[in-house]
Amino acid sequence: MQFDPQMYAGPIVVTVVYTLVYYATQIRGMRTKSRLVREYQSRGEKFDRYFGQDREMLASDRAQLNMLEHMPVFLALLWLNAAFVGPLGATVAGGIYVAARIAYPILMGQRMGRGIRVSLLAATVPGYLVIGYFSVRLIVAAITGQ
Repeated sequence: MQFDPQMYAGPIVVTVVYTLVYYATQIRGMRTKSRLVREYQSRGEKFDRYFGQDREMLASDRAQLNMLEHMPVFLALLWLNAAFVGPLGATVAGGIYVAARIAYPILMGQRMGRGIRVSLLAATVPGYLVIGYFSVRLIVAAITGQ
């Protein structure tokens, strides 16, 4: 069996975009930390990223870690679907998932509050639905051969 990159162009693009978005969240985290260190120093305070509970740093870390937590499951299911179910469905569902990941930090805002914002459901629910879709399609394909 020979691999045809053009046949899998959609999942390839989804994977690359997802990876770029992930690294963008890391850059956001580094920039947020650098800025907060300077702000805290200007006030004569010590910045503690992990125990200081700065709400802006928490929001930045949460956006990056949320993507990292879901990355193995998403990428595995994306490519299993592309290979065994079909690249078109994997591309469309993967695109929805990536859009939801992009929306997550936007809906969260710059600072985490004391609770979870209801607006975050607009990013998390579609993501879980895509994971569910991928899982069901793979099970159906395994059972029926389609």
